Amino acid sequence: MKKCFLLFLIIFVFGADTLPAVCDDLWDNYGDQNVYGQKAVSDSDFEKALESKKKKKKHDKNIPKGENFNQSNETQFLNDTVEQFPILLVPMDLFYGENFIPVGHYQVKGEKKNGIPYLKLIQAHRIIAEIPAAETQDDFDEPEISFVRIIEHNNKQVKIIFGSIDFNAFSVVNIKE
Repeated sequence: MKKCFLLFLIIFVFGADTLPAVCDDLWDNYGDQNVYGQKAVSDSDFEKALESKKKKKKHDKNIPKGENFNQSNETQFLNDTVEQFPILLVPMDLFYGENFIPVGHYQVKGEKKNGIPYLKLIQAHRIIAEIPAAETQDDFDEPEISFVRIIEHNNKQVKIIFGSIDFNAFSVVNIKE
């Protein structure tokens, strides 16, 4: 019992020193509106502020400055996806002509040069292979607009299929034995 009383007394003595320091700051200034440096706003100042806010012309922040805006929001998403090249997983070593394509992940960029579509396989900002492709109207039953896949062609070759907003194409590539 003596230990409990002594412990309570010590806590009370040390706690009593900090209690007035906390109370001095807030309760002494109760009711004073300029405690935090704020000034009271009169009704006329408030009305002037509202009128100046109403007079300002609102503008759309989404429209780029200095450009002619003719693009609708629905098609902007499609144009943004073009910049993101689809990723192709090559699960086996491939070669096309003298180009060796090792196993790995590649970004595939489809381009037309002189009317001939090419598939560029890019890895770490380096073009690993530039493969000529055959353009087609077939979308290969893919649910996406922008896609790239490898499908089996025969035992010694695979077909790389590619689709984008601009064109769909495929290329047959040999499997390294």
